[in-house]
Amino acid sequence: MAIADRQQRSSERKIFSLCPFWQTSATTNNYSSSNGNRHSETVNAKRSKKVTSIARSLFPPRRRLRLDPTNNLYFPYEPGTQARSAIRMKNTSKSHVAFKFQTTAPKSCFMRPPGGILAPGESIIATVFKFVERPENDEAQVDLKSKVKFKIMSLKVMAGVDYLPELFDEQRDQVTVEKILQVVFLDVGRPSPALDKLRCQLAEAEAALEARKKPPPDTGPRVVGEGLVIDEWKERREKYLARQQVEAVDST
Repeated sequence: MAIADRQQRSSERKIFSLCPFWQTSATTNNYSSSNGNRHSETVNAKRSKKVTSIARSLFPPRRRLRLDPTNNLYFPYEPGTQARSAIRMKNTSKSHVAFKFQTTAPKSCFMRPPGGILAPGESIIATVFKFVERPENDEAQVDLKSKVKFKIMSLKVMAGVDYLPELFDEQRDQVTVEKILQVVFLDVGRPSPALDKLRCQLAEAEAALEARKKPPPDTGPRVVGEGLVIDEWKERREKYLARQQVEAVDST
């Protein structure tokens, strides 16, 4: 009886060894199921990104800044000089907004400031500088439009955050392109409302810059030396007592 059982077990082992696919069937099933889950996750992620891009194309993002002028950057046409333009930006949203300039000609153009953060309702006039090249063969300028463009981007930020250009790279999905502005030259020898408005904005921008350079008024108590605070009322009282002593000495 024992010999018969041994022969049956040995025969089963031989049959099992001759059919190795029995050994790997469970492992293969687990591997295929895990691969299927990963593939479905990848497909779902791609679909969600595609849906997001389609939604952005159908529903453009809400603008956070109001620009003036809205479509163009006007420069006085003075060949061989560094011309200036100005644009007013106002934060029309209910949150703090970071803004940033970009240009297709960084070697001949720069902005002041190149970026910053505006509180809700706050506005600023930015100054844009551009070197105006002379026309070839000293020909008269016919087309007053330039190929140079400026892009203004915005990003919603938390209050108290310091401005860094890297914010726009770290939160690229949340960045909104407010406007792409075309450079347009104005003939300085021909008066126009656009030229008058540009001059007014430049003067306002210079006044705001000078105001920012001035130190804020000191409304608190004066500090003399390190850690010594003189109260203004105490100082006036001491002067008053000193004048009384002088008058008493003079009367005697």
